[in-house]
Amino acid sequence: MRHTISILVENRFGVLTRVAGLFSGRGFNIESLTVAETQDPQVSRMTIVTRGEDRIIEQINKQLNKLIDVIKVTDVTAEEHVERELVLIKLNAEEKNRPEILRMTDIFRGKVVDVSARSYTVEITGSDSKIKAFLEMVRPLGIQEVARTGKVAISRGARTLAPKNK
Repeated sequence: MRHTISILVENRFGVLTRVAGLFSGRGFNIESLTVAETQDPQVSRMTIVTRGEDRIIEQINKQLNKLIDVIKVTDVTAEEHVERELVLIKLNAEEKNRPEILRMTDIFRGKVVDVSARSYTVEITGSDSKIKAFLEMVRPLGIQEVARTGKVAISRGARTLAPKNK
């Protein structure tokens, strides 16, 4: 089963290596990983997407909690949450393709962020299924390059991963 794990960590050198090492040391692949500062510059949020049996992921979560710089670990998979990913797609922009690229970008609520004589770069934000659908639609037009951010996720409603005031 696919799991989305949100982790608050101290914003220190080497934390990412220790967290990633915990996964690789147990033979788990990280499908996507995003890390950035939170509202507190001394704290970062990691969002990790991986696959594994529930009981194994539960063990990994417990071991993550034991790491010295980890503040809080939450597997948001089973709870109400919002998740998004951003993708930049550089497309062939031949004269005949340009109206179709603009139409599809508009339908998917994306935007063209760069234009050159031979290519358009499009930004799409949304769920994994939305991004996959857009990529399938534009594939016949010619994809030159794709860059994806990885998934970010946050709990819905009053539930928060943020630590209580220090």
